[in-house]
Amino acid sequence: MADVLSVLRQYNIQKKEIVAKGDEVIFGEFSWPKNVKTNYVIWGTGKEGQPKEYYTLDSILFLLNNVHLPHPSYVRRAAVSRLNVLTASESSTSTSIDRSAPIEIGLQRPTQVRLDKERLAARLEGHKEGIVQTDQIRSLSEAMSVEKIAAIKAKIMAKKRSTIKTDLDEDITLKQRSFVDAEVDVTRDIVSRERVWRTRTTILQSTGKEGASARKAQTPALQPIKWKQRSRTPIVIIPAATTSLITMLNAKDLLQDLKFVTSEEKKKQGIQRDNEVLLQRRKDQIQPGGATLSVTVPYRVIDQPLKLAPQDWDRVVAVFVQGPAWQFKGWPWLLPDGSPVDIFAKIRAFHLKYDEQKMDPNVQKWDVTVLELSHHKRHLDRPMFLKFWETLDRYMVKHKSHLRF
Repeated sequence: MADVLSVLRQYNIQKKEIVAKGDEVIFGEFSWPKNVKTNYVIWGTGKEGQPKEYYTLDSILFLLNNVHLPHPSYVRRAAVSRLNVLTASESSTSTSIDRSAPIEIGLQRPTQVRLDKERLAARLEGHKEGIVQTDQIRSLSEAMSVEKIAAIKAKIMAKKRSTIKTDLDEDITLKQRSFVDAEVDVTRDIVSRERVWRTRTTILQSTGKEGASARKAQTPALQPIKWKQRSRTPIVIIPAATTSLITMLNAKDLLQDLKFVTSEEKKKQGIQRDNEVLLQRRKDQIQPGGATLSVTVPYRVIDQPLKLAPQDWDRVVAVFVQGPAWQFKGWPWLLPDGSPVDIFAKIRAFHLKYDEQKMDPNVQKWDVTVLELSHHKRHLDRPMFLKFWETLDRYMVKHKSHLRF
């Protein structure tokens, strides 16, 4: 029998169904407990004479089921479930797989073939000995050999001959005889196709040269496990300058709650600056048939764009412009003279200012949507920020339809 990590990887690659039932994980005809240890070494263990520790099956399954999440969200959910966290550095290599680790043997579950034979045994034995329970049946070959079926058939025929038969009895007997003959033929064919995967002897083989070669012949080679999945969450970039009206302190209030709160107010509330903010934008979607469904869509907000990976720039959908051109130093698509006009052809640009504030000269000449705030009329905040989302939605429908919005 292959180790649980090999079976898990095979099922994941082939997209076959993995069933988690209670404290058990089922792979077709085999199953393991959720907390069974795999031979995947936990990062940081087994060094400098320390004993190795291994990830459990449910820890790896949890990663597979949550691979679509941003890494911080995955870590938080794993902590709540009290499961070990797999890091990106581990998931792309196979050096952490300990081929010498003891193999946990899975429990063989009844397959459809076994269940068919068990039902056959129950029918035949039921005439005299009552219904055969599944948990009373031993292995497939021992319990239901062709000879055993023939013996059961002989008992039935002998009992029939010792009773007074009516015409109806004769008809029933003939039908039973045809049924038994047919079932014996089917069973003989099933037994002929049975194969032993691993015996008690091979299980107990040592991990030395002979044992290693036997295991290598029976267990398929493991390839590097890759969990990486490309994100479809849009990214909004805001200025890092503390003089900006939108900062990491108040971005959620402005863009998620549609209400302007100054950064100074957030500081007085004791709010700490985050490296990034995950917005949960609430919007209504019209469903087929005209019904309206309220949904929540995530957006990632950052103010350090130079930390983005090259493939992440395709997810950048909006930027809040401060005014000075140095805000875009080091960005892709920047012209040799330092002009960001080509950036605004690929990313929708916005500028947030107070309504009585003088317009920045650069903003006037760039392709930027200006959003004006009132110092005191907070009831005007919502329609103004809704204008931001409406403008961004139209842009994304045309240029970023592959993202989730």
